[in-house]
Amino acid sequence: MTALSVLDRKLARDLARLWAQVLAIALVMACGVMTIVIAVGAYRSLDETRAAFYERYRFASVFSGLTRAPLHLREDLAAIPGVSGVDLRIVKAALLDLPGMAEPATGIAISIPDRGEPAVNRLYLRSGRLPEADRTGEVAVTEPFAKAHRMTPGSTFSAILNGRKRLLTVTGIVLSPEYIYAIGPGDMVPDQRRFGVFYMPRTTLAGIYDMNGAFNDLVARTQRGADLNVVSDRIDAILKPYGGTGTHDREDQISHAFLDNELMQLRAMAVVIPPIFLFVSAFLVNMILTRLIALEREQVGLMKAIGYSSLDVAWHYAKLTLLIAIIGIIIGSLAGNWLGRGMTRLYATFFSFPFLIFRQSLDLYVIAAGVSAAAALAGAGRAIWSVVRLPPAVAMRPPAPTQYRSLFAGSAGLATVFSQLTIMALRHLIRWPVRMLMTTLGTSMAVALLVTALFSFDSIDFMIDTVFFRTERQDATISFGLERSPRALQAVAAMPGVIRAEGFRAAPVVLRKGHRERRLAIQGVMPSPDLARVLDEDLLPVEPPATGLMVSERVARLLHLSIGDRVEIELLEKGHRIVEAPVTSIVQSYVGLAVYMRLDALDRLVGDGPRLSGVRVSIDRAKLDDLYAAVKETPAVASIALQGVSRGRFRETIGENITIMTTVYTLLAVIITFGVVYNSARIQLSERARELASLRVMGFTRGEVSSVLLIELGVIVLLAQPLGWALGYGFSWAVVRGFESDLFRIPLVVERATFAISSLVVLAVAVVSALIVRRRIDRLDLVRVLKTRE
Repeated sequence: MTALSVLDRKLARDLARLWAQVLAIALVMACGVMTIVIAVGAYRSLDETRAAFYERYRFASVFSGLTRAPLHLREDLAAIPGVSGVDLRIVKAALLDLPGMAEPATGIAISIPDRGEPAVNRLYLRSGRLPEADRTGEVAVTEPFAKAHRMTPGSTFSAILNGRKRLLTVTGIVLSPEYIYAIGPGDMVPDQRRFGVFYMPRTTLAGIYDMNGAFNDLVARTQRGADLNVVSDRIDAILKPYGGTGTHDREDQISHAFLDNELMQLRAMAVVIPPIFLFVSAFLVNMILTRLIALEREQVGLMKAIGYSSLDVAWHYAKLTLLIAIIGIIIGSLAGNWLGRGMTRLYATFFSFPFLIFRQSLDLYVIAAGVSAAAALAGAGRAIWSVVRLPPAVAMRPPAPTQYRSLFAGSAGLATVFSQLTIMALRHLIRWPVRMLMTTLGTSMAVALLVTALFSFDSIDFMIDTVFFRTERQDATISFGLERSPRALQAVAAMPGVIRAEGFRAAPVVLRKGHRERRLAIQGVMPSPDLARVLDEDLLPVEPPATGLMVSERVARLLHLSIGDRVEIELLEKGHRIVEAPVTSIVQSYVGLAVYMRLDALDRLVGDGPRLSGVRVSIDRAKLDDLYAAVKETPAVASIALQGVSRGRFRETIGENITIMTTVYTLLAVIITFGVVYNSARIQLSERARELASLRVMGFTRGEVSSVLLIELGVIVLLAQPLGWALGYGFSWAVVRGFESDLFRIPLVVERATFAISSLVVLAVAVVSALIVRRRIDRLDLVRVLKTRE
């Protein structure tokens, strides 16, 4: 029998004897591996699928809207250095009248070439065919919209185009790189029932809108390495005389921006979560290996005395560490692969890709395995080093007894408050402060994870209350295709079921201070608004001032604005005229880049007289169907956003995501708690088995003897709660800051109930773990334990 096989046989016995502790550590490590596989795998899947879809279907790099321009500009635009493709389109908003749906839906009609594919933003044909120019009323619709209404080639629906209701026939179901994540006006999440995109031949759409030989929308692709700023400036210069509203790149394209936000969240998950589990698993490996080597001190000395080198013995314990890591890596890889596929299926319901496959590249698993094994070896390093530097003669002697001092000397009153067994437990904790602090920190990580997961419910509820009940209090928002005179307000107020109406104006601008700028829309609100209120940073309603801008905290931070600053405003739809206005207040908004101004002040700023972009209304719900019918018959209306439907859809979508996340985080927290508490209890039991057996012989009951161990665990778990709350609040703050974007911001709100629930879950798991170990105390073989030298 070789020396290696003898040590391997000992290794197998150690694994069999420590199987429960090994499994507990492996599960914690598996969580770290799993989150790496899920986050990085899903990130790669989304990113690479998006990149492939963009490249194959020629997604635009530059976008621009305008009023009307002749098609002969194509040659000038295509000749701009760096431009590789241009598509000059007709894009119009439309109201849709769908079978079996009382409320009107919103649609966007986009022109495609009469023959052949668009040069930019090509369509992926899922089924059917593209519409033909010589057949009246043919359209291709996007797949999510078609699925929501069970459309197939041959289905029909009505759309109000240029003031006239037209019957449209579906010829094909398509996907577009421009609408991977399609959100309708006024919505915060996709609503496939109420928002659809459809494509019509250029000749057909031009005839409907009198746009023969003209276009009102440009999309362009650029060559690799092209300077987007230069390209944008050249395009703006050409389109400016034709009402160009200014170009923007992919960063400001809604679908791309939401995808980027999701990728950012996955990156954050891959960076923040795995280190928690790897730290805890390294700590647990250190705990178990340090104690195992201490218990096997004489065996180590004997192995060295009969010829095993320090390297042989160190490699033996390193192999034990690596086997634990391998078990965790296998479990984590399998779980990560399974959950990653589930996450990919979930993404497929939100993002409209032709395909979305969970990426399983070998390097991902190698990275996860390497990081996990390195963390385990780092945790075991100190214990293994103690084996290397231990001489055989010293190892075969019993270790020097610990020097004890009376920690509670002179505290006679303490004995009247605590029993001797309680003092014994407290004394043991205080004599090993580093171990106690590390165990407390490990347990607090479980509390922190739960707080980080559960705070989302608090924040989203607060966000919904603020956005839908304190700020946007209307029942519906009616938007016009073109700006209207104030008489439109009276016309909307006279519609059936309208109780109250407030007009608004949205002026697209570029807000600029120094070299910093942002493209956004100034919202003109009526004096003393009731349906659309502006809230200050304390979330209290404020009266719009007679002059000046009210900018959201996000805009103020991006542009480095403070009250009293004057900002430059470029009016995109008014010939790019430059005006200035002062910042009069900083307000709060969780959605978009919000800037407000009193309606009459905005009219003066723009300089073209009183205008309205739309009307917010409160509605008598008993007359909803009559209002819907009236809206469908009003040519000026381009879209209607229903607050109740948007709120319900937002709550449903976000609620589903949060429920999944909370379930996963709760499971992870349970595993951490069990791993830390169970291993701590088992190690304390192995250290104090002789002491506890002696207490039993002296006449103490099983419950009294168990209390020594359970008090130690109880103190650690209780100390972990406030630390876990603090860490959880910090993690939640990091999540809020990490997910903050120009699209939306989540407020940091953590209710007391969240802290309480997090602690209750951890306490419950700790109790179960402790009770499992207590059974071992009750079953101690007193004679065998008392015969040991420890």
